[in-house]
Amino acid sequence: MSIQKVSTDKAPAAIGPYSQAIKAGDFLFVSGQLPIDPETGAFPDGGVKEQTYQVFINIQHILADQGLDFTNVVKTTVLLDNIADFAIVNEIYGEYFAGEILPARAAYAVDCLPKNALVEIEVIAYYG
Repeated sequence: MSIQKVSTDKAPAAIGPYSQAIKAGDFLFVSGQLPIDPETGAFPDGGVKEQTYQVFINIQHILADQGLDFTNVVKTTVLLDNIADFAIVNEIYGEYFAGEILPARAAYAVDCLPKNALVEIEVIAYYG
C-alpha cells in the first residue's frame, strides 16, 4: 500500500505539522477543515451557518482534487464549539449528504477549536 500527501491550493493550507489530506490505499483521510477561506485566510463573516458552508466548500475542493465527491465519503467527524449549534450544522450537513447511503458520523462539542472556530469537520473517503 502506498501513502501519499494530498494538497490543493483551493483549500486552506495546513496550519501545523499535518497534511491537508493523506491517500492511503483506497482511502482519502481529510484532516479537520476549519472555515478558513483559502483566498483571504480569514473566516467568513457571520456565524456558525457561514462557517459550516465554508468548511464544506474546503472539503469539496480537496475531494474534487482527487476526483471524488461527497458520495465517496464513508465517515465524518463533526467538532462543534457549542452543541447548541448542532441543528444548524446538521441541516447544512444534510445538503451535502443525502440519499440512500450516508456516511457514518460522530459529532462532539469541544472546549475550544483552533483559531476559535465554531465548527471543524474531517472526512474519510473511499476511492473504490
